Amino acid sequence: MKFGKEFGAQMVPEWQEAYMNYELLKRVLKEIEIFKQKSISVLPKSKDLRKNHTLYRAFSGLTQMGGHPPTAQTTTTADIENQVIVVNTTVNEDGIEGYETMFLKGADETGEKEVVYFNSLDEEFNKVLKFYRSKVDEVMKEASVLNKQMEALIAFRIKVENGKGWVNNFVLEETTKLASDVASSTAALSATTPSEARASSKRIHLDVIDEEKSTTLRQEEESSDHEYNCIVDVKEENVENNNVAQRPAPNLEILENVKLNTSVGTPRSTIKGVLRFPNQTDLKFSKDNLRKAEEQLKKAFVEFYHKLRLLKSYSFLNILAFSKIMKKYDKIASRRASKPYLEMVDNSYLGSSDEVSRLMERVEVTYIKHFSNSNRSKGMSILRPKARRERHRVTFYMGLLVGCTVALILALALIIRARNILDHEGRVIYMETMFPLYSLFGFIVLHMMMYAGNIYFWRRYRVNYSFIFGFKQGTELSYREVLLVSFCLSVLALASVLANLDMEMDPITLDYKALTELLPLGLVVLVIVTMICPFNIIYRSSRFFLLVCLFHCVLAPLYKVTLPDFFLADQLTSQVQALRSVQFYICYYVWGDYKRRENTCGDSQVFNTFSFIVAGIPYWWRLLQCLRRLLDERDAMQGYNGLKYFLTIVAVSTRIAYTLKGGEENNGWLVIAWVTSIIATIFSTYWDIVLDWGLLQPNSKNRWLRDRLLIPHKSVYFFAIVLNVLLRLAWMQTVLGITVFSLHRQTMVALVASLEIIRRGIWNFFRLENEHLNNVGKFRAFRSVPLPFNYDEDEGKDE
Repeated sequence: MKFGKEFGAQMVPEWQEAYMNYELLKRVLKEIEIFKQKSISVLPKSKDLRKNHTLYRAFSGLTQMGGHPPTAQTTTTADIENQVIVVNTTVNEDGIEGYETMFLKGADETGEKEVVYFNSLDEEFNKVLKFYRSKVDEVMKEASVLNKQMEALIAFRIKVENGKGWVNNFVLEETTKLASDVASSTAALSATTPSEARASSKRIHLDVIDEEKSTTLRQEEESSDHEYNCIVDVKEENVENNNVAQRPAPNLEILENVKLNTSVGTPRSTIKGVLRFPNQTDLKFSKDNLRKAEEQLKKAFVEFYHKLRLLKSYSFLNILAFSKIMKKYDKIASRRASKPYLEMVDNSYLGSSDEVSRLMERVEVTYIKHFSNSNRSKGMSILRPKARRERHRVTFYMGLLVGCTVALILALALIIRARNILDHEGRVIYMETMFPLYSLFGFIVLHMMMYAGNIYFWRRYRVNYSFIFGFKQGTELSYREVLLVSFCLSVLALASVLANLDMEMDPITLDYKALTELLPLGLVVLVIVTMICPFNIIYRSSRFFLLVCLFHCVLAPLYKVTLPDFFLADQLTSQVQALRSVQFYICYYVWGDYKRRENTCGDSQVFNTFSFIVAGIPYWWRLLQCLRRLLDERDAMQGYNGLKYFLTIVAVSTRIAYTLKGGEENNGWLVIAWVTSIIATIFSTYWDIVLDWGLLQPNSKNRWLRDRLLIPHKSVYFFAIVLNVLLRLAWMQTVLGITVFSLHRQTMVALVASLEIIRRGIWNFFRLENEHLNNVGKFRAFRSVPLPFNYDEDEGKDE
């Protein structure tokens, strides 16, 4: 793979704009190369021969006097005469240091273009340097905050375990600080490290890129990681022992200015806030509070360490990119400018600063000592989780299940054709009873296939969906794994359909048995048991993540709304027909209709009443989520979004009422259904395209789209806009009673529901693309982790 592609593949997606623009510099070098080739082609042949002869003599060493090697003084003089660039340090108005390259060969034929190249190179390097410095400042401030949190945790832990006001010196000496003790540990390490090793620890090896995406680290560091940190631990202990006598006697006074951070995202805290009960922020020294504080700090340290690794990878990749582009310049321009420029890069803050490396060492030491019981392998496995690898067996089983699905569909079609089932008298009863039961699995499988397609294209266009959804690293499912689960469910559902069709559909046949009607119910029970299975099988982490998000949707106003929560609720709004199928399951099996294979649910007033409730539940959840976000974020747009879902609830309810009141015979309900549906459709379509997708921006550089697009073909976006509008109009079937090829009513309902699921799948991609680009614009690549303690320091107490 060429370096340009590998460089782009290993970027932190949200920091793409902050990396060196390798492709831009390559284009400038390409222009220099083309111009140089044109210049050479018009030169006289005699001049070419003299030039080639001179180059040959220089290469063969014939220009050396007397055959003796040049002295040091001669070499230095030659280097000065052949000097191509001079790199100067500059300081802007804000006091920020930068670099400016002076090109000394401007009189040459390609001099003007090379000046443009070095100007672009300086601009890119200063951009990278400024971003890196700002991020290092951020992590240093965050390290200071974590240092205070760690001090409070240690004191809190000792208070809980000992219950005394004094602290054992040995225990407190193990509270390794993140910021203040970094210098002493590094100095101790350097005291016993050979100069060559110290130099190599600062110099980044520019010839190796690790294959692990966005977590590139030096292979030398990985191989000597254990030995390196052991030296750090030993030297820290020596330094600490030497400084014990100089430190004041530690105590637990730090806890006097510390309070617990109360969570505002739980039902308990929400109810307390509504009832205006004061939150308990005073420290309560219990093991339960200690456990919660430790869990929060563990997550904070892991996220902080991940940030440090990506920041170190950022520095490494950019230095490597500058090295590659300068070598390419030397080759094209026949210069020797890479050495002085790369020396400047190595001596700059980007290449010489070691704050990030030192912080990584301290985080490792702190985490291993205090959160993994000094078990290094356990601690490092949490700090450096390995990315999941695609397994061949997943692909094999997926292909096997796809083949089984196709075979079962063909078998089903052949049985229907051979037995002429479509002409049986029991066909209508079957469509009214069994078809709604099995269509539930069809909706679920279709939605999972659309989600698998979303994952595939998110990965292809580098949308960081795992970060956006908040998946734990290494637990996110690939599109193959999602397809594996979906086709497994499709095989079970089709096999159940064939087993059910093995009996005649006509209720008066002697072969009919009520037991066959329990097959769909058994499959539903199997799916539910699999979802709540506590054992570590069938992607337990993903199953529990889905259940937690679903629980948050059910209790929408009581939980602080996160993106996975409202994203799942949006998916459920496209699965209204599936929820109606669940309602039919309850009616069909609880009321005993399955024993007679008949459908009496529509004659029940209770069932019809619940039809309104079930159809509006997903939209009601989203409405409550919008109201909760309006309360938390004070964003008026959430109020308008809630209005959109309220209008949809009204439209859905009027369409159901129109259907229950006799359809075309009731013109009053028809008019109401049309008006409410049109208003809701216009509002929802505008929100989808303009706000959720960020498209139709008239002042964008991509006319009527947005400034940044991940898909290179603009026609895809216009096609998605048109398709979204058309699929939004699928509700017209419920009002107009449109049928295709005289299909049964249940078939048309399933077809319309499938179109809505397809529309939602398309919406998913562009919705997350827009979210990803918003993160890119703000360089937001990390989750904010709540901290357990709040320092209540009175800054004016000395006055």
